Amino acid sequence: MPVLIPLPEGVEPLEAVTIIDVLRRASIRVTTVSLTDHITIHAAHGIKLAADTTWDAINLDDFGALVLPGGAKGTELLKSDERILHAVREFNDTERHICALCAAPTVLAEAGILEGRTATCYPSCAEELGLSYDNAPVIADGNIITGQGPGTALLFSLVLVQHFKGDPEAQQVADAMLTTLQ
Repeated sequence: MPVLIPLPEGVEPLEAVTIIDVLRRASIRVTTVSLTDHITIHAAHGIKLAADTTWDAINLDDFGALVLPGGAKGTELLKSDERILHAVREFNDTERHICALCAAPTVLAEAGILEGRTATCYPSCAEELGLSYDNAPVIADGNIITGQGPGTALLFSLVLVQHFKGDPEAQQVADAMLTTLQ
């Protein structure tokens, strides 16, 4: 399943890199995209990342999952970007996976797709999720998978592998990384 990961300026690099790394260890095709005309992303904490391509060069129909890493500034940019909100709604309407970590689940709330669903996020963002919020490290509810933050990035990524490729593949990746799926 090809996975699309937007990388906004200010994205939390630990989350972005962990997700990309774990999915690629599971041989999942990941495409990272800059939301600007530049490939270089100025992530949080003074870290630079290089996206694979730009948003204008992709076709949403080519992807089976949309994964949004968090970070305060990055999430605000995602929430204010109509292209991202449109993508979240389109993926939801076509029942493709929508995954968000840390503050990024608030993008799902902004897009209006969490009604009647359970999700988690960074605790200080919980109010934005309203009745959907549950204080758990990772929650999978149908096609929506959410995680709490940097400390849960590895577990969140392994849960994505479980959902995209199955338990044996997720366990194999976890074992190779000397970690568990719990």
